[in-house]
Amino acid sequence: MEKVLEFIDNNKDLFLQQWFEVLRIPSVSAQKEHKEDVRKTARWLVDFLSEKLGLKSRMIETDTNPLVYAESPKITNAPTILVYGHYDVQPAEPFEEWNSDPFEPVIRDGKVFCRGANDDKGQWCAHLCGLQTYLALHGSLPVQVKFILEGEEEIGSEALSKFLNDAGNRELLSCDALLVSDTSAAGPKIPAITYGLRGVVGFELKLTGPNRDLHSGIYGGSVYNPAIALAKMLSAVIDDDGKIQIPHFYDDVEELSELERNALANNPFDPDENKKQIGIDAEFGEPEYTTLERRGARPAFDINGLTSGYQGEGGKTIIPSWASAKFTFRTVPNQDPDKIRENLRSFFESILPSGVKMELTSEQGSGGMVAPLTGKYIIAASNALERIYGRKPLFVREGGSIPIVAKLRRELNAETVLVGFGLDDDGIHSPNEKFNLESFFGGVQTSVALWEEFGKIEYVN
Repeated sequence: MEKVLEFIDNNKDLFLQQWFEVLRIPSVSAQKEHKEDVRKTARWLVDFLSEKLGLKSRMIETDTNPLVYAESPKITNAPTILVYGHYDVQPAEPFEEWNSDPFEPVIRDGKVFCRGANDDKGQWCAHLCGLQTYLALHGSLPVQVKFILEGEEEIGSEALSKFLNDAGNRELLSCDALLVSDTSAAGPKIPAITYGLRGVVGFELKLTGPNRDLHSGIYGGSVYNPAIALAKMLSAVIDDDGKIQIPHFYDDVEELSELERNALANNPFDPDENKKQIGIDAEFGEPEYTTLERRGARPAFDINGLTSGYQGEGGKTIIPSWASAKFTFRTVPNQDPDKIRENLRSFFESILPSGVKMELTSEQGSGGMVAPLTGKYIIAASNALERIYGRKPLFVREGGSIPIVAKLRRELNAETVLVGFGLDDDGIHSPNEKFNLESFFGGVQTSVALWEEFGKIEYVN
């Protein structure tokens, strides 16, 4: 790796220039005023992949935002690796909480602050620079590399999901392994491979009582208050230990193996430090599981928003006509979102108070995924990380969801390797998002090592 490190060191300014160039494009997929910025980022990627890396690349139009596809030549008796990433970013609001322009990268204390610095532009930029390095030193790649980069991950990956429904498109993306860098390391200089993701299914429950807001003095005690009904129904979903009370909810939940529990236990996670960082004095959840097990490998229920009644200054003594809540379940592999919808509806119908009407709607759900720790591409990735960091990576299960990754894995039938370079304190989705320079250049080095290690795999067609 000596020549690799030397090349990266000599080209740091170039790599930063390229990274900062794409960071400056406000590719916010959630906001219509940035639609052209999203397209501009896609065009930037097509140009970079073709002109700087020599890949055959193109923009694939969809009904919404374009996909970017690229590929290097097929290598006989060598695997094909598909790199997934997303070039859209979260909105930057609230702007007043940023210490600098959210779309002008600034370096402070060895960290780059900018929207998208980590999620996900910094992570796939590390792979672009890694490929630049490998090609400059070797001239060609030891494996076929494909890219599929989307502009809608932050709003649900609709275009890519539809794209995967076509057999011809699945053939275009066919691969032996799916490489994703949209997760985190275990800590500074502590590499990690994420081998599991939770799924997610979201709901909105609206309860309606009287046909208008009522005077609480005149009607109080004689009309069932929809806000009270909502509170009672939501509280019935979960007990004091965090166990979800919907019938049959846990039927398809697999228990953690000893191998997995030991792998998670090896993570340098300090529950007391975690409580301090997020400002709480006690943790919550199933007592028979550790914090990391609860966060990454067990289902969870959370209320995301509540709306009802008067919210303005001062008081207003009413019984609100309606009350609503948005909430999500984080699911684990084998749980079926459709089963959860069906069982939740039956559960709510069984406890709905008289005098209140219910409307339950649901977003499209996604299942969780877990990859075998013994997979040959995971082992190769582990070897690459050990070469760069001088220690074996930790294996983690991520509590969040990347719904499209589960679908890519299922539709392409490919081993999935999630190697992230960010840190938990990078503030993704928050003001002052950052990515450590050390993390970025460690990602560039790891990318080079990954292509080498994948190239060593004995390939069976």
